[in-house]
Amino acid sequence: MTQWNEDLISVESARTLDGLLVQRARRSPQGLAYRSYDRAGKEWVGLTWGQVADQVARWQDSLENEKLRPGDRVAVLLRNCPEWVQFDQASLGMGLVVVPLYLDDRPENVAFIHQDAGIKLLLIQDCGRWRRLAPALAESSMLRRVVVLESTAESRDGFRDDGRVVLAEDWLPQLGSRLRSRRGDPHSLASIVYTSGTTGRPKGVMLSHYNMLAIAHASVTVIDCYQEDLFLSFLPLSHTLERTAGYYLPVMSGAGTAFARSVAQLAEDLLQVSPTVMIAVPRVFERVYGRIRDQLERGPALKRGLFDLAVAVGWRRFERWQGRARWHPKLLLWPLLRRLVADKIVLRLGGRLRVAISGGAPLSADVSKIFIGLGIPLLQGYGLTETSPVVSVNPPQDNDPASVGVPLRGVEVKIGDDQELLVKSPGVMLGYWNNHAATANIIGPGGWLHTGDQARIENNHIYITGRIKDILVLSNGEKVPPGDMELAIALDPLFEQIMVVGEGKPYLSALAVLNSDLWPGLAQECGLDPFDPSSLQDARLVSLLLRRIRVALTDFPGYAKVRRVTPLLEPWTVENSLLTPTLKVKRKLVLERYAAEIQAMYDAGPAA
Repeated sequence: MTQWNEDLISVESARTLDGLLVQRARRSPQGLAYRSYDRAGKEWVGLTWGQVADQVARWQDSLENEKLRPGDRVAVLLRNCPEWVQFDQASLGMGLVVVPLYLDDRPENVAFIHQDAGIKLLLIQDCGRWRRLAPALAESSMLRRVVVLESTAESRDGFRDDGRVVLAEDWLPQLGSRLRSRRGDPHSLASIVYTSGTTGRPKGVMLSHYNMLAIAHASVTVIDCYQEDLFLSFLPLSHTLERTAGYYLPVMSGAGTAFARSVAQLAEDLLQVSPTVMIAVPRVFERVYGRIRDQLERGPALKRGLFDLAVAVGWRRFERWQGRARWHPKLLLWPLLRRLVADKIVLRLGGRLRVAISGGAPLSADVSKIFIGLGIPLLQGYGLTETSPVVSVNPPQDNDPASVGVPLRGVEVKIGDDQELLVKSPGVMLGYWNNHAATANIIGPGGWLHTGDQARIENNHIYITGRIKDILVLSNGEKVPPGDMELAIALDPLFEQIMVVGEGKPYLSALAVLNSDLWPGLAQECGLDPFDPSSLQDARLVSLLLRRIRVALTDFPGYAKVRRVTPLLEPWTVENSLLTPTLKVKRKLVLERYAAEIQAMYDAGPAA
């Protein structure tokens, strides 16, 4: 039986995020820090905290040679790996500001961030990614150095004409001198995290060392974390939820972290790593549930019935433990149902899962009930990048899956005008980089941050009921402003009206009312009969529309892609109740009117 031990580093002791690692390396130099998969050796390898500190010193020596000054911005474009952490810690320890970038973002978007933040050094995964990105950064005079982490035989010959580019193996010394230890200002800028806003361009959220330290520490006052815990890291570290809760929090508590190889290999990694803590967005849990349900549908009815019974009994057991239900005779079936059903599902997740946390987007109550009913401790939380990011989470002993939990210690919440949730927290950002107007718009008098979400608060639990602004939150946690996308698409005369959808879904889709004057010519161009209603569903037409939409969204972030479209000919008007008298689309009514068509776009899966 596992012995659980706490060894929490206080915010005051750490002072800064780099001070957190210095403290951890001193306290438990031989403790397991990270596990990652060595593709060459085809095995999982580990690093102790002492070894991590030694590696960070190597990165600091090289950064020092670049003559960077405190406050300079450096960017990281890597998949989750020990080097991400080492570069981050090395940079923070020298007073630099880290700008995390998404691995699959568009070159144009990365170029905008680079220009806006004034990035001087970039660490990038491999040569292929740099080749795709290089043309967008060719004119930059700010970027002094590009460090390519992974090299191949042709790497050394590929960049001889660009003196900025160097391979990490050549740039880093064999041994580092020493890990820097400084007494930095906790309230100084640590990172600029770019997030989509109300325009096509992202905004840079400025987070201090104290912002993320305070939220990490407040999180472990709600959910215990131990030295013996092993986190599985697969959300991108550029995602603030993973960075604060899946990276800084384990350093603070001395827990180990295993870096998953990929989402495609997640199921295999869960079995091999056997994590005790997993942080994910709803889409991950939805996929696991989808695979389970698909297997059940193909199996005998008896097996499906047994599964449903196990979930029902397990849910009753959970509700009784929470104090919301009485004992019932059917609870006597749980030991048998656990052995026949629940334990098999738990084993698919590694068999040791102590806590599973869902955040970044709303989690379906039905999906929550399935996992909790099977005995998996699933907790939903809530937050924004602007709050570093956690605002609330459900405690294990007071878990209401319909809510997004209770506020963390030190976090204040209240309901403002239009039932908007307002937050005052030690995690509230310093502001938006180079955007004082946007900062003033979101942070009001007294430091209250406007979340844009409508909510109610009951028994200290927060229940999200809607959105002030029509920001779509995909199931992977990405927030997308549909209005700006719709304006861009509507510039194409082919589209009379457009509505982007995708709330809680894995990708964006669109309902598109076509210009009735242009429709006959468009139909003939596709070899279709404009008077045949079935022409609207023809694959040739849909493919053409998707291409036009893709062109219209060229300047938007990489995740703002419309993957399905439903063409329509009937316009939305005041007369059919789909427009207001001021000619604004009634989104809710349109969603209801075309619910079947929207569902069909997700049943079919994304277009190639």
